[in-house]
Amino acid sequence: MQLKPLSDRVVLRMTEAEETTKSGIILAGSAKEKPQIAEIIAVGPGGVVDGKEVVMTVKKGQKVIFSKYSGTEVKFEGEEYTIVRQSDILAVVE
Repeated sequence: MQLKPLSDRVVLRMTEAEETTKSGIILAGSAKEKPQIAEIIAVGPGGVVDGKEVVMTVKKGQKVIFSKYSGTEVKFEGEEYTIVRQSDILAVVE
């Protein structure tokens, strides 16, 4: 089975959270910030959303930065993913 997003949705897999600060302090699990950089696993087809045509501009495999409190977190076949709208993606990391 695989996740196939609908409409303007994008499936993201989180990158690992930083375990040490820039100064070398090791962070406890509860002190780690939720990462905002993720890899795109699947992209929906786009189409008409709320009466407007949406063209998907992101692609599978790209790393992106997305809004901190956006999306829906899901667990699928032992992996954790976040499903967001394309409009919640703020930037592509190159």
